[in-house]
Amino acid sequence: MITLVIGGARSGKSDLGARLASRLGDPVTVVVPTTFPTDPDLAARVRAHQARRPDSWTTVECGAALPATLAATAGPALVDSLGTWLAESPGFDADTVALLDALASRSGSTVLVTEEVGLSVHPPTESGRRFADALGALNRGVADVADEALLTVAGRVVPLRRPDGGP
Repeated sequence: MITLVIGGARSGKSDLGARLASRLGDPVTVVVPTTFPTDPDLAARVRAHQARRPDSWTTVECGAALPATLAATAGPALVDSLGTWLAESPGFDADTVALLDALASRSGSTVLVTEEVGLSVHPPTESGRRFADALGALNRGVADVADEALLTVAGRVVPLRRPDGGP
């Protein structure tokens, strides 16, 4: 089972992802596609996320090696977040094909958390537009293989249907 949780900043997406992962059975592996941040604000946010997780969960920081790490992870996995993975990829050129292959090869369920940047102000810089375009393409690719996609807005959850009307 692959579940994609998408939402804007402070929408509740990480909390929802963790709640969904908690239903998959223990132990859950939290795959974080970055290394621990040096920015104090971001580091505090990461610590707050970690404090809300059960002690039985393992956290693996993998940086760019997300596809290989996910493929090698047994059991339920929570990936938080795809936007971070993309932002750390040179030129915003993350290996989406490798990620989709890793998702398809896993026997355990996977919950992926990602940011939705397309509902905000149009990025005023070329770099911002490239990031938004790349994340939109990445999110669409993952949504195409996901069994379920959920949008979080203001702490509320909206199930997303496929273009053909299917789940």
